[in-house]
Amino acid sequence: MAECGCTGPQKTFEGMSPAYKRRLWLVIAINAAMFVVEIVAGQVSGSQALQADALDFLGDTLTYGISLAAIGASIAVRTNAALFKALTLFGMGLWVAGSTLWRVFFIETPTAEIMGAVGFMALAANLASVLILVKYKDGDANVRSVWLCSRNDAIGNVAVMIAALGVWGTATGWPDLIVAGIMATLFLNSAWLIFRQALHERRAVSD
Repeated sequence: MAECGCTGPQKTFEGMSPAYKRRLWLVIAINAAMFVVEIVAGQVSGSQALQADALDFLGDTLTYGISLAAIGASIAVRTNAALFKALTLFGMGLWVAGSTLWRVFFIETPTAEIMGAVGFMALAANLASVLILVKYKDGDANVRSVWLCSRNDAIGNVAVMIAALGVWGTATGWPDLIVAGIMATLFLNSAWLIFRQALHERRAVSD
């Protein structure tokens, strides 16, 4: 890739590209807008899955900003940024898992129509983000974490729409809670992948 900033086929992309930075700014704007839309819709509809997805949008907005700031910094700064993002994802995963378990005992049937409509909007936004970033899905832990977060969002929105269909078909809140639990697992898995890569890159430099 001529614009990836690589000097050889073995060099890991570190985000040092004006084109990549422009795309990252665009994705930040998309995520910030969808956080506002989904957090309001989640409260109005009573959907735990929508609120979990809104939290993911907020986390992505903040961590993408950290990723942008860390581009071009030392390996220590970049891996610290990646580790912070892993910790953030882990925290979100625990929060979603805990709140979902709590809702098991206080089940409310969310509004399927709002879930479906907003889920479709969020899916469109996240598919756009994935297409914007797909060219840069491989790179160091900092770059890789951006791609994983965008991928998670797209998967999460498909899951929210499936949950909306389940809520509409069963007239219960269980599909919403199940999808929220799956999303919590996805957050935790991504946190582990980012954490492992960041530690690997740090050890490779120190050796």
